[in-house]
Amino acid sequence: MARGAAVLHGPHSWQSWPVTFDPGTPPPAAAHDDHVLATWLAGVAGDRLLEVREEGHEGKALKDAGDLAAHDLLMSLLAEHRPDDAVLSEEALENAADKDARLSAKRVWIIDPLDGTREFSEPPRDDWAVHVALWQEGELVAGAVAQPVLGETFNTGTPSVVPPRTAQRPRIAVSRSRPPAFVEALAAEIGADLVPMGSAGVKVMSVVRDVADAYVHAGGQYEWDNAAPVAVARAAGLFCSRVDGSELAYNQSDVSLPDLIVCRPELAEPILAFVREHGTD
Repeated sequence: MARGAAVLHGPHSWQSWPVTFDPGTPPPAAAHDDHVLATWLAGVAGDRLLEVREEGHEGKALKDAGDLAAHDLLMSLLAEHRPDDAVLSEEALENAADKDARLSAKRVWIIDPLDGTREFSEPPRDDWAVHVALWQEGELVAGAVAQPVLGETFNTGTPSVVPPRTAQRPRIAVSRSRPPAFVEALAAEIGADLVPMGSAGVKVMSVVRDVADAYVHAGGQYEWDNAAPVAVARAAGLFCSRVDGSELAYNQSDVSLPDLIVCRPELAEPILAFVREHGTD
């Protein structure tokens, strides 16, 4: 997958993408409500990805087909419905002029058209997602995370109510293939269990859903990996920060955002205290 960014800034800088999938029309409120638009965008991109899964691709071909289809669809729809906004996306490269435009823009959509390509390419796995977030003048102001196989789109317009914790021991969501060693040490320190799964967005939503109680990561991410999940988690009342407790900042010149904590508020201090004492190496 490309590690770069594409920008839409005004109606003349974007060229049409060939899209045969019919997403339908957004709810009327999407014309003025960014929460509604973000939710609809993530949902229809998820529908497109489910369709791609049925087209007969396998392995890397399925990953590539999903990335391209969801990216093209979201770029097309944003150009149609928010033509004056900038866009930061994982799936295209950003040149210097685009970067300057994005950094001077008041509104930037930060999207990951397919988060968890490995899991997407392994049907019937459900731990992959679509991320759509809106940054405006320094803050994340809207966001949606679609988990298409679940038929769910978590969003900031109708914030989730995090259920009471059902597990006796805290649960920490980790990568199914490469859990960081420091998180294993953290789990031992606070008496937690590790819950492996794919996709950063799915890990954050697992805390929203009471599948896990925390997601602690320091292995490298980019803004599109966590902007929408963080917006949704914050709206649900969860604690979100860098691993040192500092704020998560978006629409930066360097789009690397390598670490974060998303957790139930009561777990924030024990996790931060562990990182202060032991670090993440």
